[in-house]
Amino acid sequence: MKTDMFSSLKLMHGAALSTALSVAASMVIAAASATPVDAFAASTASTAKSEKQAKATKKSAKKAAEPAEKVSSRGAAKGAKVAKVAAAAKRNGDEDTPRAVSKKKRVSYTMNGRHHSVVRRVAFEPRSPTAGQAFGLHESPEGVALRSTVAYVVDQNTQEPVYDKNSRAVVPIASITKLMTAMVVLDSKEPMTESIEVTDEDRDYEKNTGSRLSVGSVLSREDMLHIALMASENRAAAALSRYYPGGRPAFMAAMNAKAKALGMVDTHFENPTGLTSQNVSTARDLVKMVNAAYQYPMIRRFSTDRSYEVYTGKRTLAYNSTNALVRNPTWDIGLQKTGFINEAGECLVMQATIDNRPMIMVLLDSAGKYSRFADATRLRTWIDNGGEQRVTSADANGAGT
Repeated sequence: MKTDMFSSLKLMHGAALSTALSVAASMVIAAASATPVDAFAASTASTAKSEKQAKATKKSAKKAAEPAEKVSSRGAAKGAKVAKVAAAAKRNGDEDTPRAVSKKKRVSYTMNGRHHSVVRRVAFEPRSPTAGQAFGLHESPEGVALRSTVAYVVDQNTQEPVYDKNSRAVVPIASITKLMTAMVVLDSKEPMTESIEVTDEDRDYEKNTGSRLSVGSVLSREDMLHIALMASENRAAAALSRYYPGGRPAFMAAMNAKAKALGMVDTHFENPTGLTSQNVSTARDLVKMVNAAYQYPMIRRFSTDRSYEVYTGKRTLAYNSTNALVRNPTWDIGLQKTGFINEAGECLVMQATIDNRPMIMVLLDSAGKYSRFADATRLRTWIDNGGEQRVTSADANGAGT
C-alpha cells in the first residue's frame, strides 16, 4: 500500500517538473524570436539609402566624365538654329525690323563647357502720354463720341467748318508729314525715272524703327514716292529728300518754305519722314496742306492705291496701303495719309466725298490702332444724318491753344 502511494507521488512530481521545463523553454524561444519590427524596418531603410547614395555618386561621376566638347556641341547646335532663323528673316527683308520678344523667359548658354541658365527680366514701362493728353485735350466737350483728341472737318469748296474739336492745338503729326514731302519732290521737277539708292543715311536713328527697304535697295524716284505715300515707307521718304538738289538740308528748307507759302503759320518740319515729335502742326493748317496736295494728280493716285510691288534690285517687295478705308467700297476717298508715333498717337487726314460734298477730314492723336478709322466713319454717319455745325474745341471763343 505504501509502495503504491510512493510511486504515484513520484509520478506526479515528474509530470510537474516536465511541464515547468516545457514552459521555461517556450518562454526562452519566444524571447529569442521577439526582435522588434521597427528595428527591422530601420535596418532595411538604411540599406536602401546606402544603395541610393551609391547610385547617385555613380551617376555624378559619369556626368563629370562627359567630354566638354559634347556639351559645347549642343550649344553650337542651338547657335546654328538661331543663325538659321536670322538668315531666313534677312532673306525676307526684315533685318532692320526689331525682333519680337520670345515667350520663353529662360534661356541657356555655354561657358567653359558647362551649361548655365539665366532668367531674362523685362521691365514694363507704360506708354508716355501723347501731346494731346499732356495738355488735357481729351477732356474737351464734343458733339460726336470720338477717340481722337483733335478732329476737324471742312467743306472743301467753301472752307466752312462742319465739325471742330481742338483745331488750333499744335501737336506732332507723324507721317502726315509725307504729304509735304511729296509736294516738294514734285515741285523740284527732277526726273521721276531717276534711280535712287537707299544708304545708311536713310536709316531712322531717332526712333530706331525698321524697314523692309534694306540698305542698297535701288528704286526709281516714282516708285519711292509711291510707297512713301501709300505704305508710309520711311526710308523711301528719307532717300527722296537726300536726292533733292542741295541735299537734305535744302529739302527741309523747301518744306518749311512751302508751309509758309500755304499760310501754315503753326507748322514746322524737322525731317521728311515724320519720325520725330518736332514735326508739328494744327488741324487747321493740315486742311490747307491736304487741299494743296489734292491739286497733284500723282499724290491723289499714289496715296489712294491699295497695293503696289517694287523691285529693289535684290528682291520684289509687295506693299499695301496703311489705310483700311481705301479698301471699303462705301467710301469715296480722293486723297489720304496716315501717321503714327508715340507722341502723336494715331493720325489720319483725308479728302472724301460725304453727303455729296467734297470734304477734308483731319483726325489727330487717336487712341487705338483702328479708332481713327472708326472716328472717320462716325463723323461721316453724323454728317449723312444731317448733323449741324459743331464747334466744340477749347478755343471756340478765343485764341485757343
